[in-house]
Amino acid sequence: MTTTQIREPLSSSTLADRRPVLLIYLLLGIAFGVVLTKSEVLSWFRFQEMFRFQSVRMYGIIASAIVTAATSIALVERLQVKSVTGEVIAIPPKQLGSGIRYAAGGIIFGLGWALTGACPGHYSRLSATGFP
Repeated sequence: MTTTQIREPLSSSTLADRRPVLLIYLLLGIAFGVVLTKSEVLSWFRFQEMFRFQSVRMYGIIASAIVTAATSIALVERLQVKSVTGEVIAIPPKQLGSGIRYAAGGIIFGLGWALTGACPGHYSRLSATGFP
């Protein structure tokens, strides 16, 4: 059984103190989105190239993302990095179970790819930039 921790709502003075940090996060997010869009990582054409084995570009990007994420998680755990609120970031161990939920999620995600012709997570971005 897991216990949940109830946090107090943020006061207006706490939010005012965090605004510069939150603004930095917002700007970094916007810059990351621009980089992804300009590098065509979110392009449906690049995904088609990948699945047709016509280009290794996306495989290299995915592999570098996995290495970056694994390194970042290891550093967060080792250095006991704190969140904006000052709490140590803790990543709880995952219970894998029988794997049925992962198979079901994979099937739903794959159907989304098949029906839209693009990654379901990026479809809103494709629509926003004028791609069908």
